[in-house]
Amino acid sequence: MNVLVLCTGNSARSILLEALLNRLGDGRITAYSAGSQPTGAVHPQSLKLLASKGYDLSSVRSKSWDEFAEPGAPKMDAVITVCASAAGETCPIWPGAPVRAHWGVDDPAATDEADWDEAFHAAYARLERRARAFLDMPVEDMEAGELKLHLDRIGELP
Repeated sequence: MNVLVLCTGNSARSILLEALLNRLGDGRITAYSAGSQPTGAVHPQSLKLLASKGYDLSSVRSKSWDEFAEPGAPKMDAVITVCASAAGETCPIWPGAPVRAHWGVDDPAATDEADWDEAFHAAYARLERRARAFLDMPVEDMEAGELKLHLDRIGELP
């Protein structure tokens, strides 16, 4: 199962959820992340947080969602937006018509730099709760309608 996590800049929330899903999914799913207007760089606090938790950062990068709409791109089963602006944007047509859901999380990068540590940890914790709830079910075996309901319920979790 392939999951694409979208945000506008692809530097913080989407990067965190991509890392979480790949680690917690333990091979059941493959997560990717992208942005509608990628910053071109992963936020330094995202890198710091992920490094402190032992993530491999060698392939972490900010990228455009256009990469995943090109021929030969992995076929997505689900697309999850994590910021309000990406949720409201017109997305490319994804091959295979994946299930879409929104898991809004406040942008930790929008806080004052002095508050980054707390804000990024809070965003990570919220995304981790949602990732665990997602993976608590056999999502890779769900029909599209059941998967959509499951994803939508998770998006309402605190």
